[in-house]
Amino acid sequence: MKKISLLVAFLLTFFTVPAIAADDKAAINALVDGFHAAAAAADKEAYLGHMTADGVFMGTDDWERWAMQPDFQNYVAERFKGGTGWTYKSVERHIAFDPTGKVAWFDEITKSEKWGLFRGTGVVLKAADGWKIAHYSMSVLVPNEAWVPISDLAKAAVKRRDADKK
Repeated sequence: MKKISLLVAFLLTFFTVPAIAADDKAAINALVDGFHAAAAAADKEAYLGHMTADGVFMGTDDWERWAMQPDFQNYVAERFKGGTGWTYKSVERHIAFDPTGKVAWFDEITKSEKWGLFRGTGVVLKAADGWKIAHYSMSVLVPNEAWVPISDLAKAAVKRRDADKK
């Protein structure tokens, strides 16, 4: 009888975990897609509501480490004030989970019609009210064959910025 109970417990665990992971994966996809949609609609409350209270957004510039409170909230409020946000659509996304199923991370390639391709990476946490983004980082994708001239432009811009600070 004990062997049968163990077998039943094993089978239930084996066959229910993938269903939970699939539901969580769908929820995370919806979360991140909703995050991007809220930005495109310049919907401040919805956009910020996708993140944890202590979340961090990493922008593409070296100084852009935005803590949610108050920096990122203020930036988003000001940026969305005129009804204009930004539009990035995910064209590829990968999601992985920690063993507890309460922490996940993702990477995605997003496309902006105006600016081109970016990579977004993030950490999401499962809370009582669902998944929330705790950390999102965006980087510009530069094709290897374009690296040298882009690198030269970036170094020159940083040098000018540093000189202007003096």
